[in-house]
Amino acid sequence: MRFRPEQHLRRQSDIRGPRERGTRVDCQVFTVWHLQRKAPPAAAPAREALPRVCVVASGASVGGAILRNRAKRRLREVFRRHQDVLPRGIDLVIVARQAVNRRPFVEMERKFLEACRRIAETRTP
Repeated sequence: MRFRPEQHLRRQSDIRGPRERGTRVDCQVFTVWHLQRKAPPAAAPAREALPRVCVVASGASVGGAILRNRAKRRLREVFRRHQDVLPRGIDLVIVARQAVNRRPFVEMERKFLEACRRIAETRTP
């Protein structure tokens, strides 16, 4: 599935929501903060229900610009490949850790899928 432009969390207010009011899932290689968005109006297009994401990689935790950009590319690709597993209408903030560039991509995918499972469990009553 494509990673559409409307799936990028760009506004600071959108990014702040999951960090302040959301729930944290620790994945060792990265941390995922998630928050369910308010339900869109019935007449809204289906694209509004797509999961949205912001990937954060700081210099203090990941390293220089090359390492930060690589970490963000890898995490965005994991999200792109497995976004259909996530619940509809959810916002994610993924925070990279230092180990994100040292671990195999397959392991990152496994950690992300485990996080998605945990997110789905917290949503069911």
